[in-house]
This record gives sequence, structure tokens and C-alpha cells, in this order.
Amino acid sequence: MPTRKPSTEKSGTTSELYEGFTAEERAAMKEHAREQKKTAARRGSSRAEKEAAAERDVLAKIAEMPEADRALAERVHAIVSTAAPGLKAKLWYGMPAYARDGKVVCHFQDAKKFNTRYATLGFSDLAALDDGTMWPVAYALRELTPADEQRITALVKKAAG
Repeated sequence: MPTRKPSTEKSGTTSELYEGFTAEERAAMKEHAREQKKTAARRGSSRAEKEAAAERDVLAKIAEMPEADRALAERVHAIVSTAAPGLKAKLWYGMPAYARDGKVVCHFQDAKKFNTRYATLGFSDLAALDDGTMWPVAYALRELTPADEQRITALVKKAAG
């Protein structure tokens, strides 16, 4: 049931109607629940088996992406796997992500995921990207040039610590 969400407009009235989560957000939460069930089902497996299964899940998710996003995701996956082999691939809310000790350090969000005009490479607060009092934690990706790949490599190495 929709509820009113306070909004501060120029007139100072409350008029914005809160409809809850978007369809894309609900889908991402459902994907996360499925991921958690898969992880729980793998509890008896060895660490190597779990990591291999998680890697297969990520590659399968990338293979499902539209062509442009798939090409970007494949490059990002290769860069992260090479630059930070200590980060392990896993799905996170239906997105390819790379974790240290099970906690996500960075992730790739395809443009289709939330109907945006570009894919995103994002970093969590666990990424060691601190640079003074302000630094970026997400990058829009529309294509990858060799210079972009070098920059991502440096960011991933720094983020991994």
C-alpha cells in the first residue's frame, strides 16, 4: 500500500507519493535471496569447490548480459582476476562482484540492471581507495580503452589493498 514520503518542495508541502521499491530493485533482492540459498547449499563443499562454483555463477551471469554490457563485464572480470587474484568472484544482488573474505570490495553493474545509460564499476567502503577527504567510489563505463583498462587495473590493485 503506497504511503506518503515527506518531500521538501519550494512550497514546503508533502506531495511525493512513495510507491516502494522499483521492479528492478525487487528483482535484485530476489536474486540476492537465490544467491544466499545457493551459498547455503554449498556449505559442505570445500573452499576451492565453493570458489569454482561462484566463478561459474559469475561467468554465467556475464554470458546473459546484452552484447555491449557483456563485453565490458568480460574485460572487467579479466582485469580484476589478473590485477587482484586475492579477490574472489561471486554474485551480489545479481551482479558480478569481487570479494575479500566474503565481503564485496568491487562490483560490475550492467546498464540493463537498473535501466541506466551506462554500466558501472563500483567499490565498497572496504576498498582501500581513500584519497584525502573525498574520492570517487563508482565509475560509469560505456566502453574501455587501453588507458581505461590501465586505470581500472590500478584502482583494483589499490582497492584490494
